[in-house]
Amino acid sequence: MTTTQNNGNWKSRTLERVRQLRANRQHEAAGRIIRDYALIVLGSVLLAVSMHLFFIPHQLVAGGLSGTAQLINNFTGWPIGTVSFILNIPLFALGWYYLGGYRFLARTIFSSFVFAIVLDGLQFSWPGATLTDDLVLNTLYGGVTAGVAVGLIFRARATSGGTDILARILERKFGTPLSQAYLYTDGLVVFLAGLAFGWERALYAVIALYVGGVLVEVTLNGSNVMRVATIITTEPQAVADRILADMERGVTEWSGRGMYTGTERHILLCAVSRADTVMLKTIIHEADPHAFVIIGQAKEVFGEGFRSLKEGSS
Repeated sequence: MTTTQNNGNWKSRTLERVRQLRANRQHEAAGRIIRDYALIVLGSVLLAVSMHLFFIPHQLVAGGLSGTAQLINNFTGWPIGTVSFILNIPLFALGWYYLGGYRFLARTIFSSFVFAIVLDGLQFSWPGATLTDDLVLNTLYGGVTAGVAVGLIFRARATSGGTDILARILERKFGTPLSQAYLYTDGLVVFLAGLAFGWERALYAVIALYVGGVLVEVTLNGSNVMRVATIITTEPQAVADRILADMERGVTEWSGRGMYTGTERHILLCAVSRADTVMLKTIIHEADPHAFVIIGQAKEVFGEGFRSLKEGSS
């Protein structure tokens, strides 16, 4: 059989597997779409309520294009939701190109539309609504509720538009944490808010943005921050046995070599919770006091003993 025939057969088998996978996914698509759009509605409504109760009455700029719409509203009286939606239109194309094509575009437009309608409806039917005049409470609760809302929208593979699109691009392309990405993308809006509303309120807005960014990450990824230990030891069996027996955690071993001495080394890899870190260090010290240990932070861990991959992808 020639190389061309082999390549043709390989391609045919690959295409068949892809068609089968697509057929299987169609059975799950309807339920997933319903769940995603429910999350988009919930997140968009919560974001509008957060803006209406905590940000707008106290001149705390929410950042992004909704914050820009707040500034425009302050001078013109134009409805914030409608202005925000109009300003979003150029960014829809940017999000379509970088973040997911037509599916992303449809969901983000839907999210921005729901947010605009609900926010303008609240502003018209319930003007001046507020829960407290305390700026600290409004900053914290505004940041928390807005962060959870945007996180829900992100879980549905959409954004609420505006600088959420830019922040998600920074996270996906450059690995920038969302809490930092929001500070970068919203900095200019906060600066303009300082000129319009005063620098004290602008400083509070920075706190709200950071809190919101942290809550977006927690809502999107969960609080599944774990510790991963890399253990270079001459007593791999003793260390592994103690971890298996005392902590009931899995251990993986591979071989390495010290590049300075040329000595063969055994390397163990183990993932544990933050609470188990002290116990792990004690076990390693007792089994091999001369072990070289690196303990780092893993953003997420999936597999036996931790979250399932299905849970993490839903």
